[in-house]
Amino acid sequence: MTWADLLLVGLAGVGAGFINTVVGSGTLITFPTLLALGVPPVVANVSNTIGLTPGSLAGAWAMRPELAGQRRRILRLGPLSLVGGIIGAILLLRLPAEAFVAIVPVLIGVGCVLVVLQPTLSKRVAARRARGGEPAAGPPGGSPLLGAGVLATGVYGGYFGAAQGVLLLGILGIGLDEPLPRVNALKNVLAMLVNGVAGVVFILVSRVDWPVAVVIAVGSVLGAQLGARVGRRLPPTVYRVFIVVVGVAAIVNLLR
Repeated sequence: MTWADLLLVGLAGVGAGFINTVVGSGTLITFPTLLALGVPPVVANVSNTIGLTPGSLAGAWAMRPELAGQRRRILRLGPLSLVGGIIGAILLLRLPAEAFVAIVPVLIGVGCVLVVLQPTLSKRVAARRARGGEPAAGPPGGSPLLGAGVLATGVYGGYFGAAQGVLLLGILGIGLDEPLPRVNALKNVLAMLVNGVAGVVFILVSRVDWPVAVVIAVGSVLGAQLGARVGRRLPPTVYRVFIVVVGVAAIVNLLR
């Protein structure tokens, strides 16, 4: 991979870190970029997961004011994300590469649909809360059904992870009686745990393209800082359209 290629990967990492902090789905930028540069799909996914973990941590840290008072919730839901991430990572390594190549276009398509549907999910959650139809009381981590959803999303994130953040936003937003900024901050922590534990599994037993992982890591940290500061001020439609376009391009590239 040339220096120009690594620069392109770094820019994709900045975009992914930014989008992951604000909404999610940054993988739909970095993963197709790696495929276009000739990185094998499984190696691209492994390296991408490791590279995006520091950005997830930076995003969670930058939004720590929104995490105030959510310690018990993190302690309850965090282990579910960790277990899900481990299961997903093992599935990626155990299933044949041909299965990943066959499944990924479907997962990217699902991710694109989730990106498109995310505004509708957010509006429905906001409308429900405006009506005041749900009590604030309840378990600090939400219902058992919410826990199951977080676990399933962790498996998804450990295996591939595109639109993991959007899926978490929808699940947490429906299952918790919290303002969306606080839900988004919690989403960043859970996604960071999934990426982190999956990354550890990959480092121990899989092949990693370290130059790619390091460049994505640097870019994603920078993007996360930018996303935490100015992301909420930008029209979500701008980067949502961009993600969908990149995702569709990735599907076309994989199906050739």
